[in-house]
Amino acid sequence: MRFRVAAGLVFALLMFLIPLLALVGNVDMVQYSPREDASVPQASAPAGTGQAAPERDPSAPAASSGTTPAVTVADDGFRILDDRTGKVFEVSARDYVRGALAAEMPPTFHPEALKAQAVAAHTYALRLREQNRAAPDESLKGADFSADPQGWKSYTTEKLFRERYGDLADAYWKAICGAADEACPYLLTWEGEPIVAAYHSMSSGTTEDASNVWTGSEPYLVPVESFGDTLAPDYETTERFPVQEVAEKLQNAWPDISLGEDPAGWLKVTERSEGGYVTGITAGDRAIHGKELRSLLGLRSSDFTVACDGASFTFTVRGYGHGVGLSQYGADYLARQGATFDEILAHYYPGATLGVIAGEAAS
Repeated sequence: MRFRVAAGLVFALLMFLIPLLALVGNVDMVQYSPREDASVPQASAPAGTGQAAPERDPSAPAASSGTTPAVTVADDGFRILDDRTGKVFEVSARDYVRGALAAEMPPTFHPEALKAQAVAAHTYALRLREQNRAAPDESLKGADFSADPQGWKSYTTEKLFRERYGDLADAYWKAICGAADEACPYLLTWEGEPIVAAYHSMSSGTTEDASNVWTGSEPYLVPVESFGDTLAPDYETTERFPVQEVAEKLQNAWPDISLGEDPAGWLKVTERSEGGYVTGITAGDRAIHGKELRSLLGLRSSDFTVACDGASFTFTVRGYGHGVGLSQYGADYLARQGATFDEILAHYYPGATLGVIAGEAAS
């Protein structure tokens, strides 16, 4: 790896934050995929069955771009179900990667971070396509997966992109297309199959193990350091809820829950993962997972602390998203320290192989 954590915090802050000033007022908070209430998606191999993951060398990098193996996959684009209209439309692989990148990462991020995100989005789409064509999901109406272009979830169109960015659209679309087109020939694999290339906005400073978020595990979705996230805008946020609101939400979720007279004793963190995310918390007389409380209250992540003053609960939350796989703000930070897209991918998906789609290497 060519990137190194900056020695001085002030220097690191300047290196990270100054290039992001262009985001203010222009870009919504980055969305994250896949949906967090899903199990680890399956491909042809039962990768997410909950069985023990194979042994791996956590320092093993993805293959460099100079030695990438060829991987054979169908190059017939994607069929996408529009979540809003209920209609299925088709796009080429290249147009999909452009639209996915436009929807999922701000165009002002470093080109190497954009390329890393593009590879992740393409890989994840390829895995879903293989999965749903082998065992079709009737709710998808023959599509490979769903998206909400108008809501900028998973994919959007050039027309919608230009409407959002106005006078900046030409420069920003050029950045998106440049990164997407360079990344389109690549995908990440594990044992020859596209990986579950999960990604999120920003971690708590360490990414999360997939087994703490979804059913099952993956050997390349394990905790890794992501220092740059701690420097990201809104890395740490505070959310407050009246005691009565929390009580109502808990009772609606678990009608038989028993809450004591003192609200200060209702919520107690009992366990955290290696990455710092809450994996165990008592809610009244129930033991629940931190992700359950996060979902119930709409918290930005499951790395939180909670305090009660008798009238309200205050949650201090770090990061944004499920924390699994590639951190988008972390990728941007690494790129600004000199990391290339393949190094970023090797960092966030340790042990996965970066391959070139057969027939794309010379195109």
